[in-house]
Amino acid sequence: MKLSINSDFTSLPHAAKVLLSHVAGARPAADTIALVHDERHVRRKVLTTGSGKQVFIDLAAPVHLADGDRLVLDDGTEVAVVAAPEELMEVVAENPVQLAQLAWHIGNRHLAAQIEEKRLLLLRDHVIRDMLAGLGARVRDVVEPFQPVFGAYAGHDHGHHHHHGHDHHDHGHHDHGHHDHGERDAFGRAPGDPHYGHNHA
Repeated sequence: MKLSINSDFTSLPHAAKVLLSHVAGARPAADTIALVHDERHVRRKVLTTGSGKQVFIDLAAPVHLADGDRLVLDDGTEVAVVAAPEELMEVVAENPVQLAQLAWHIGNRHLAAQIEEKRLLLLRDHVIRDMLAGLGARVRDVVEPFQPVFGAYAGHDHGHHHHHGHDHHDHGHHDHGHHDHGERDAFGRAPGDPHYGHNHA
């Protein structure tokens, strides 16, 4: 449910905290919320639980929820997140090397993918299906919960840090003379040299 500036959410139960699945453990939750993968990317949103109650999600930052995570309401009640089944393609390879190669092609196209030891799961797409079949993959339709890998640009969680792609700046860009645009100092050193302006000879 999209938020409206004309709506009053103060009367709804608030969830401002997420408890990760490995922390929550197996203890029973008071309610559940079933969401497909793109619905599990939340920050401020009104969601409806399995019992029909509305809950106002109000998190400090965007979060990708996973199956088994808990939304903790302001009264301490826990609502379990359930990854709802989706129409997917299961991709199987002849060997681990071929599976890694298929995963590379999928990643090169920036497609959401769930990567497992012996298979990949993708949203159904006939163009991608034909491409993968052409690369030797075995592809079949399945209906399962979908938990794709989220990369450096994703929000929180499950061990993923908030790099937001800054590591891309380490790909050798700073070694290409990009800092050699100013005047050299009296010792012939270019701006960007850690010894610029100092004689350490």
